[in-house]
Amino acid sequence: MSQAVPSTPHVRPSRFGYRLRRRLPNLLVMLLLTVVAIVSLFPLYWLFATALTPASATVKLPPELIPSQPTLENFRNIIQLSGKGKLELLRSTITMPRMALWFVNTAALALISTAIHVLFDTMAGYAFAKRKFPGSRVFFWMILAALMIPGQVTLVPLYLMISKLKLVDTFAGILMPGLADVIGIFLLKQYIQTLPSELEDAARIDGASEWQTFIRIIVPLAAPAMAVTAIFSFQRYWNAFLWPLVILQTPDKFTLQVGLSYIYNSEFGTNYGLMMSGAALASIPMIIFFFSFQRYFMQGLRIGAVKG
Repeated sequence: MSQAVPSTPHVRPSRFGYRLRRRLPNLLVMLLLTVVAIVSLFPLYWLFATALTPASATVKLPPELIPSQPTLENFRNIIQLSGKGKLELLRSTITMPRMALWFVNTAALALISTAIHVLFDTMAGYAFAKRKFPGSRVFFWMILAALMIPGQVTLVPLYLMISKLKLVDTFAGILMPGLADVIGIFLLKQYIQTLPSELEDAARIDGASEWQTFIRIIVPLAAPAMAVTAIFSFQRYWNAFLWPLVILQTPDKFTLQVGLSYIYNSEFGTNYGLMMSGAALASIPMIIFFFSFQRYFMQGLRIGAVKG
């Protein structure tokens, strides 16, 4: 008679172990993203930490990750070093710290440039996407080819042109070379060509002119792409440095980036606290701007991927 072999009891995995194995890939991804976020945001943290550190402690070894004696002295100093400026508004003149004046100049130029870009980029994108005319494809590829030309190559010809137009040291001289943007035209063309043409045909049958079709049909439907173009344009012109540095000569007309470089080069040697405080002041509006419209930034990554 054969001896029965005792069967081993079936051990069911615990519910905790099952959930852990199921969620482990997501936990690893979240851990990796957290590490990447910390590494990416550390320079921004170091910027504000150094701006709040006294000048004597900015070169301390080892450096302090958390300022032991935070102070706003660097911010006060850079505002004082900027001096006083005059804002001519209509027929009145307002005296204010040049730092505030540079903020006003930069914001005004960025807003005006953004509005001009959105208008012309949308019109050009609509023309290339929906209106077929002789050489349209050739013109579109020529515009895209302009992306391969570095901005520094066109710096001297643009300056000579602006100089002949007597627009040196004027805000118009900054705005003139950038009435349209290649990236904006490309994004809007890619987006508008995905819109159904039946809507335009219906509008024309109802008696709408070409301009009415553009304003009442295309513009409302292309609003997401226009918002992305506006965000990118505003960001670029807020941070613009080289072209305003070449054109502007009067301190009261400086933009924020040019004004800060003017202070750094003329007032002190290597005061890292002062430099970081100026960079922090310049970055605060863009940080607020980004978090306010971050979903449009993410949408902009997908618009250019539409097959055309």
